[in-house]
Amino acid sequence: MNNQLLIIAHAPLASALKACALHVYPDCATNIMVIDVPPHEHPEETLQQARDMISQNGEDGLLVMTDIYGATPSNVAQKLITSANQKLVVGVNVPMLIRTVCYLNESLDSLVNRALTGGVKGVMQLTSSAPKYQSEKNNDSNQHNHQQ
Repeated sequence: MNNQLLIIAHAPLASALKACALHVYPDCATNIMVIDVPPHEHPEETLQQARDMISQNGEDGLLVMTDIYGATPSNVAQKLITSANQKLVVGVNVPMLIRTVCYLNESLDSLVNRALTGGVKGVMQLTSSAPKYQSEKNNDSNQHNHQQ
């Protein structure tokens, strides 16, 4: 099985995400389709463009990813999902995308789980390993420490 991926996002995010994916997995170019939605494009135009793209998909699985739930790309994508071999994930980010592209050969349900896991685990808070405050030198009365 060789799933296809369609990214629909606010311009120029979809193309930028594809460029990130191909930086790591250049062999996957034929499996990734993108639609950058310009600010003033009518949703029906985007929908038709997407339908034209996926009509060439055949019977393979299709995972559609969009950026923001409730925005035009997401609303268009929801209208695209019409069969069991098509899935939609909203909130695409780079860790999610890389994880998804890495496993395009798995079942579509497994691919969705990998995407969700990659998206969630790719977002984290890191703390600095550097000391918060440096020790002040009090030997020189003219020296001023500007770290507060």
